[in-house]
Amino acid sequence: MRVSTDLGRVRGLDEGGVVAFRGVPFAAAPQGALRFQPPVRATAWDGVRDCAEFGSAPPQLAPAPGAPPAWRPEAGLDCLTVNVWTPAPGAAGLPVMVWIYGGLWKHGAASMPQYDAGTLAGSGVVVVTFNYRVGFEGFGHLPGVADNRGLRDQIAALEWVRDNITAFGGDPANVTVFGQSAGAASTALLMAAPAARGLFRRAIAQSIPSGVRTVAEAAAVTASIAEAAGIPATRDAFAALPPEAILAVQDAPLREGEGPTAFAPVIDDDLVTGPPWTALRTGTSQDVDLICGFTHEEYRGQGPLPPPGVDLAIVAEAVGLNREAADAYRRISPGAGDADVFTMMLSDALIRMPTTWVAEAHARAGGRTWLYDLTWSGPTLGAGHGIDIPLVFGNATTRPAARFLGSPPPADFAGLSAHVRAAWTSFATTGDPGWPRFTPERPTTRIWDTPPTDAPYPLESSRRIWQSITPR
Repeated sequence: MRVSTDLGRVRGLDEGGVVAFRGVPFAAAPQGALRFQPPVRATAWDGVRDCAEFGSAPPQLAPAPGAPPAWRPEAGLDCLTVNVWTPAPGAAGLPVMVWIYGGLWKHGAASMPQYDAGTLAGSGVVVVTFNYRVGFEGFGHLPGVADNRGLRDQIAALEWVRDNITAFGGDPANVTVFGQSAGAASTALLMAAPAARGLFRRAIAQSIPSGVRTVAEAAAVTASIAEAAGIPATRDAFAALPPEAILAVQDAPLREGEGPTAFAPVIDDDLVTGPPWTALRTGTSQDVDLICGFTHEEYRGQGPLPPPGVDLAIVAEAVGLNREAADAYRRISPGAGDADVFTMMLSDALIRMPTTWVAEAHARAGGRTWLYDLTWSGPTLGAGHGIDIPLVFGNATTRPAARFLGSPPPADFAGLSAHVRAAWTSFATTGDPGWPRFTPERPTTRIWDTPPTDAPYPLESSRRIWQSITPR
């Protein structure tokens, strides 16, 4: 199957009812003079480009010890490519869904098997995935260089979709951006970014994390990495290093208590003016429909359980609450042990409250909003962070999916996955996911379990604990 894009013709593979085009360039390789610069248009090609294989992942380390690396040094920096799955290349006007992966702002690639979109596209939508720069390449702050290059890559990919998706059967006026974790935060930030206006009509943000950095905070991260590398904190000095040399020291700030990642979007007062919930309060994105939600046990799978005897009052202070909040959490969790209270507190702090704040901000600003709580529990990590990905894509047998689902997956996985995919694709098609909207007056929430149900907002007790905190 051949399709013409604005840069040249591409050839895809028929994979049993869905045609896949992999590794299509949407921007030039960010190397040489383009290293640490915003993305620029790729060079056109003659003839027909075979698009059977994914492009290179962006530079990154393996996500965990023993996990296969998505990137190797010999792959270089030519990573800015898109992938398209279309159920009907000869059709016209199909809804389009564009996926943004997560990964702590330092991991992730569209080639990861959990993001194979063949099953999702088989539901009658055109699905696009793409790479964006992560780690220091995408989010490191350098004097005189534009911040948030990873977000700028995302906008360039969406511009490619606008200009080319008609040739793959999609409707450029009916694009839904969806993402998880850092990809969910990206989705919410793009809703409010002037440079992304008009590039998508709907958004699905799965597990929106807290965390942005001021320029001063980002500069301190750069200084720490530069010191570890033995170089000045300048663009020229960093550009002289191969990516693997930067990767070797990019976690240097973490030894100073910076958390699981040194990177986050930088408040540049251009693309990013603050956390997503503050940006959405202005109402500039009220014309973008939004689904957002969280898994019920977000902290599970993100970090270690606390040691016996952990002081929950100290944990409460560490996440921005006062010490008395620990007792408040115990009161709303009668009979729960300290480990369960710790998981609840961290789940709220890292994901569940930020996602709630986004839903409230968008709804109060007049935007159509839907909220969900995924309570379905897998056999290994319960309703932990990331269990939504196999449910959305319908991929139960990948190595990442097995981490949540075991092997074979639970018998009720397939039915729930079909329900979730139907809701996501219905939303992308019509703007209606099939459950009541979330409003300040009636905060109805979809409870994703078997069977799915609708209920009042389920975290009211947690929300009351956090009401004394004014989120930045």
